[in-house]
Amino acid sequence: MSFTQFPSSCFRTTPIPTFSLPIRASSRLSLPTTHSLNPTGFRNWVPDFSAKSLNWVFSGAIALTLSVTGAGLAEAKVGVNKPELLPRNFTPVIDVAGFLSDGQEKRLAQEISDIEKDTGFKLRVLAQNYPDTPGLAIKDFWQVDDSTIVFVADPTFGNILNFNVGATVDLDIPRSFWSRLAGKYGNMFYWKEKGEDASIEAAVMAISNCLREPVGPSNCSEVK
Repeated sequence: MSFTQFPSSCFRTTPIPTFSLPIRASSRLSLPTTHSLNPTGFRNWVPDFSAKSLNWVFSGAIALTLSVTGAGLAEAKVGVNKPELLPRNFTPVIDVAGFLSDGQEKRLAQEISDIEKDTGFKLRVLAQNYPDTPGLAIKDFWQVDDSTIVFVADPTFGNILNFNVGATVDLDIPRSFWSRLAGKYGNMFYWKEKGEDASIEAAVMAISNCLREPVGPSNCSEVK
């Protein structure tokens, strides 16, 4: 299982060379492990809906390297590391963008706690508007590992749903699930009509349903 690369805004400040690679429709891209400096085993997935190129740079917010819609190159962003944006106490839901109400945050936190108890997988949700993001600081705050799904809600490039998925999760969950999830609840028409909070809540429940299904050839075949 290859490593997922979080951008440097999340996990490091040392400059790393830029990789520019083409992404075609219905494709997945992971950076070569020879360039990986991150000890955690993660695979970077890019839900893709049309032919495009993405300028891979280890700088910028998490969301900027995960889900990009439309043609052309995504401009490289300056790395961000703002631990001051983190809450004092641990929480699986961090909303620096103000998309969620207090009640919604509590409901999502409870659902995420139940997911972890029932499945062993750790779901973490960050709602942000780049560059207002804790960036690098979330890795240690959440103790991100192979069993972690980092869900970043950021509307910067249109589709609000972006995911970094740990290697252990990758073994059980079909990769097509994440692109279908982004396509259903993350598209601009959906979240602009129903609200960013509705997209986030719908995505969390869909992930919960998927993780609870028995592993097999047809698990997570539907986004519920």
